[in-house]
Order: sequence, then C-alpha cells, then structure tokens
Amino acid sequence: MLLRLLGRFLKPHWRLLTGVVIFQLAQSIASLYLPSLNADIIDNGIAKGDTGYILRIGAVMLAITLGQVVCAIIAVYYGAKAAMSVGRDLRTAVFRRVGSFSEREVSRFGAASLITRTTNDVQQVQMLVLMTCTLLVSAPILAVGGVIAALQQDVGLSWIMVVAIPVLLVSIGLIIIRVVPQFRLMQVKIDRVNQVLREQLTGIRVVRAFVREKVETDRFAEANSGVTTTALRAGRLFALVFPVVMLVLNVTSIAVLWFGSFRIEDGSMKIGALTAFLTYLIQILMAVMMATFMSIMIPRAAVSADRISEVLNTDSSVVTSADAVMAVKEKGTVQFLGVSFAYPGAEAPVLRDLYLTATPGTVTAIIGSTGAGKTTLVSLIPRLFDVTGGEVLVDGVDARELDPDLLWSRIGLIPQKPYLFSGTVASNLRYGRPDATDDELWEALEIAQARDFVAEMPEKLEAPIAQGGTNVSGGQRQRLAIARALVKKPEIYVFDDSFSALDTATDARLRQALTRKVRDATMIVVAQRVSTIIGADQILVLDHGEIVARGTHDELLKSSDTYAEIVHSQLRAEELA
Repeated sequence: MLLRLLGRFLKPHWRLLTGVVIFQLAQSIASLYLPSLNADIIDNGIAKGDTGYILRIGAVMLAITLGQVVCAIIAVYYGAKAAMSVGRDLRTAVFRRVGSFSEREVSRFGAASLITRTTNDVQQVQMLVLMTCTLLVSAPILAVGGVIAALQQDVGLSWIMVVAIPVLLVSIGLIIIRVVPQFRLMQVKIDRVNQVLREQLTGIRVVRAFVREKVETDRFAEANSGVTTTALRAGRLFALVFPVVMLVLNVTSIAVLWFGSFRIEDGSMKIGALTAFLTYLIQILMAVMMATFMSIMIPRAAVSADRISEVLNTDSSVVTSADAVMAVKEKGTVQFLGVSFAYPGAEAPVLRDLYLTATPGTVTAIIGSTGAGKTTLVSLIPRLFDVTGGEVLVDGVDARELDPDLLWSRIGLIPQKPYLFSGTVASNLRYGRPDATDDELWEALEIAQARDFVAEMPEKLEAPIAQGGTNVSGGQRQRLAIARALVKKPEIYVFDDSFSALDTATDARLRQALTRKVRDATMIVVAQRVSTIIGADQILVLDHGEIVARGTHDELLKSSDTYAEIVHSQLRAEELA
C-alpha cells in the first residue's frame, strides 16, 4: 500500500526526483573516488616523498569535495521540495475525499481519526519521502560501488564484507519485525488522544459545570500515557539498532586492520590499499546504516499509508449521478414517496414508508418524541444520507438524480446544533452567498431577531466570532444560523429544531417575521415545542419512524391521541382555549 500511494503521488513530481537521483549519483561517485585518490597519495606521494604529486592530487580531492558539497545541497533542496509537494498533495486529496463523505462515512471513521490521518499520518509519509530523497538514493550506490571499489583494492579481505553485511542485515531485520506492530498501535493511540482532547475542548462548559476537571484530566492522562508507553516500547527496540550497527562497524574495522597487517607484512598489499579498503568498507556499512535509519521510518510510514489509503479508497455512500439533472421546472416542492431509511447494520429501519408533500408558501411541521427519526427525515432532503427505500423528490426530481450544487442551492438548512465558523458575523452570514450586501445582512438579522444584539456589538457586522460560535450564547448562535440561511434566499427552508434555544416571545416574533418576509418559500420545521408549530399548514406526527397522524393543529387535537398527549403535556388549558 505504501509503494502504491507513493507511486501515485510522486509521479507528478518526476522532474524533482530526477534531479535528486542525478545529484545524489554525482555525490556518491565523488565519495567513491576520493578513497582511491587518498591511497595514491599514500603509496605514490608520501611513500616516495613527492610533494608536487601530493599537492596535485590534494587539489583534485579538494575540488571533488567542493563539487560533492554543491551536489549534496542541490539534492537535499530537490528532495525537500518533492517531499513537501507530496505532503501538500496528500493533505489536499484526503481533505477533498473527507469533504465528499456523507454523515455515514464521517461517523464510521470518527472526526478524531480523520484529523490524525490528515495531519500526523501525512507527516509520516512526507518525512519518509524526504529521508528517501536525502539518504536512501545514495545508500545503494555507495553500497554497490563500495563493494566493487573495495574488491579492486584487495580481494583477499572481501570475506570480511561477506560476513559483516549479512550479520548487520539480520540483526536489524529482527528488530524491525518486532517494532512494526508497535507503530500500528501508536497511530491508534494518537487517534484516542485527539478524540479525548477534542471532546474536552468542545465540551469545556459542561466539564466545568459538572466539576469534572479532575476526571477529564485523568482521562487525558490515561490516553496520553498510552501513547507514551507505546512510543517508549518502540523506542527501546530501536535503541538497539545503532549499538548493533556500531558494534559490527567497529569489529569489522578491527578485523580489516588485523588481517590487513599480515597481508602488508608479506607484501601482498600496500598501506594505501589497506586504508582505501577500510574506507570503502566503512562507506558500505554506513550505507547499510543509512538504510537502517530508513527502516526506522518505513514501518511507521507504511502504517500511516494504510490509514491514508483507507480514507482515499472509501467512496461516499452519497454518489452523484452520471446523468445528473442540471435544471428543473418546479420550484420549492418536496415529496417523500414511500421513503424508508436504515443505518448499516441496524436491526430495524429508522424511517418506514413515509409519504408527505411540502409546497411553496406552506409550512410543514414535524413533531414527535425523542428518537422518532425527525432529524434523520429532514437530513434526507439535502442528501446528508441517501434513502434505502422509496424516493425523495425535490422540485419534482429524485434528489439522487439532481446535480448536488443545484440541490444544495435550493435548500437552506438550519441544523439542530447550529455551528458558526471562526471569523466575523458578516463572514458567517455570507457563508452561503458571498456577494450579499450589508443591507441584505441586516435584513436577515432583523427577520431572525438578531439585529439588536449584533448592533450592540462594538464592531457590529465585523464583530469576531470564535470557532463554533462559543463567544455568543446558544440563542444568539441559533438566530445567527437562521440569518445565515435567510441570506442565501433558498426556495426550501429546513428548520431542524432550530428554535429550541429561543424564549417563547422571541420564537413567536421570529415566526411572524418569517411568515411576512419569506411567504413564497417552502418551510419544513422540526420542533419539540407545540407553540412553534401550532400555526403550521400541516403537522406530521412521527412515532418510531412512522407518520401516525397528519393535519392542522385543530384537526390533530380531535383525531390523534399521540398529538393531543404532546399538546396537553406542554400547554395549559387557557392556552389551548
């Protein structure tokens, strides 16, 4: 999976990679050429006392060294640029894929895991590419070239390489086999830390309200300890790598000097050749050590690549039709024809055989007990989920056949949990329509009963909004979310329990303003409060995923015991009268 992922994202940057290979090759050839020149100085210059020869060859070595430095700098530059480009492309690809996911896929992976895969996992792959470009390209060149050059110096000592290299590879391989599972576990532990931290930051008010700081601190400490323990376990295994490498390197150097001294003594080898052989052998083992250093990163990067590929290879359950409808004749109609919906693996469907019709200029209200399926029902209209049975028609066309941009442009969704983005009041209101004027923003705020508190802010429309809207109250957040939908001016408004944080008086004023200003639009309102929907044109009573009654408020009071029970539980006798 790692090779497949790298092949896919490295391909566009082949020019940079070609530059890396060329300059790494030049650097490696220079490294292989220098020891033989050093041997010539020892055997033909120092041994004979030829100062001129020493200066000439020394000047050549100095020029080669300078060229080697230049090649190394350029190779590292190209390698870094390639690695950063791959990281950028990976993050973009993961972000776009996650952006195409429906609620089903997001719930399957979890927000914390998706964040880790987009950041930490991509960084692991990016670092692998960087180290590959700076180390791994030159390692095989030095290893193979070093073997050839060492054999040219003396074949009699080659048996030392035959013993040393396999011993080093086997020792390192045994360590890597044991450390791979630890790296896989580490990424899961990082997911857990992200999840706990995200929950605590999002729910900080709840934590403080229930005085749970100590409990949450312990919970984070436990998750953090899991990462630390796993990292230490992997670190202890890898702590053995470099001592093993240095042990083999030092023992090999001693063996070369020991057995080489006998060959020098009997005249079958020169001192310069021994020096060059030892240098080449060190280069070979250093190349193996560089490959070892890469082996530290490859297992973890492979785990990260698997996790990234899992996201990239997951298709959204909400798929755009190949022959998507780009234009419609009707305007603002919503129909459910025998709609059913079941979550994957669920024992029973959430919604069963639903029929409803909402037309422009009317208000369709949906009420029912908690867990009746109200939010799931309205989520089917903008295709946050796809139906598992029946059809949802928007403007006379199956929502699955509509072009997604066309579908979403006709719908203004105010979710059950309104979310505001970091920025300003104006940037949030213009989220669905960037070209909206300030006058249009103030008009939407007035309808949403938010004009007063925004006008009281020192910066007014440019007042800062924190991430999630945490610097405004719940009711203000709801009204700003409603205003955001109003600025978009869609044909269909979907209010998913969007008035729950408002007091009764504000709720009434807002509904009256909506009736006056948005009279031609289709409104679908999910509510728990009867007073919010009492004037709706049709009210649907949902119970266990089925519509058990429909009609106006007065009709349902007479015909539906379920609705009557809800009403009597909320309204006093004088309010009913």
